[in-house]
Amino acid sequence: MLKGNWKDCENILCIRPDNMGDLLMTVPAIRALKESTGARITVLTSSMAAGAARMIPEIDEVMVYDLPWIKAEKTIHADSFNEIIAGVRSKNFDAAVIFTVYSQNPLPAAMLAYLAEIPKRLAYCRENPYELLTDWVPDTEPYTEIKHQVRRDLDLAAYIGACTSNEKLSVSVNNRLWPALSKKLSLKGINILRPLLILHPGVSEKKREYPADLWIETGIALANSHQVLITGALAEKPLADKLREGIGENAFSLAGDLDLEEFILLIKKAPLVISVNTGTVHLAAATATPVIVLYARTNPQHFPWKVPGKVLQFEVPGEIKSRNEVIRFANEKCFSSPVPMITPGEIVRAAHKILSGDQEIIQETGL
Repeated sequence: MLKGNWKDCENILCIRPDNMGDLLMTVPAIRALKESTGARITVLTSSMAAGAARMIPEIDEVMVYDLPWIKAEKTIHADSFNEIIAGVRSKNFDAAVIFTVYSQNPLPAAMLAYLAEIPKRLAYCRENPYELLTDWVPDTEPYTEIKHQVRRDLDLAAYIGACTSNEKLSVSVNNRLWPALSKKLSLKGINILRPLLILHPGVSEKKREYPADLWIETGIALANSHQVLITGALAEKPLADKLREGIGENAFSLAGDLDLEEFILLIKKAPLVISVNTGTVHLAAATATPVIVLYARTNPQHFPWKVPGKVLQFEVPGEIKSRNEVIRFANEKCFSSPVPMITPGEIVRAAHKILSGDQEIIQETGL
């Protein structure tokens, strides 16, 4: 049952100004808000997540701002912040729900909602926010518990009585693109009638990087039975081309060749995605595609959610580990025992097991 003063909400703003993967993991909580209130849902997100946001069925409108407290490619000027506040105020929202990772401070976003005169404001917070939040959930993570990001967001929505029976991730898949995408793949020399799988090696942070020589060794073993499609953004094309050249026959570089809709459709059609920990693994979860994630031990919250597959963890070198004290505490708590580097043999064995139909659902955190 919805909390008293949330029953009449018709126009809700969800603030999730992070990367695509972060937004995808918030979808079940957004669905809970929509199903429980019947409200129109607007999401304020970053330019990095905007494309995916427009493909999420539960979202009615997308507002795109790169906020200054979130890592972005471009610097935000102070004057533009007043424009953001005015833009949000003009929408006359009844409520704002601020979604965060436990290592983020929600108060800048709460201040935005407060200055935009949104009457109800919900978030996790460690310190007493006083007037900045009307509904304050004390944040116990990571000091007494650690939840998966999806569970954390669902629990925030549940605080005001918003729930859903469907906790899966979701994204729209445009199947009408398949004839054009098939032609594009065929022009690359890919036979769409033969088995294929996706390797996604590109990272946004060096600490998530899996060594290129080990990718190549993995790809060589897998290319014996499958066409290996190496995906990524245009900026990742040199890496993808290097892997294609190293793997040789049955390897194809698609970095920079696919738009987001095509990429989502390709993931949906693939029997398996092998990727570093990035938004691609959450797209796989949203399309119910089995996934192997080569998981740098950075944040235990972000395993693929409720999808068949395998998490293979590896250490982040000490010199490039996060300097965020909250993350450092969580890492010491969860990753106190070091693990060896993942071998190509481990990846290949996991891949063959999944492709043979022997599949297990990845657990919420795996801790």
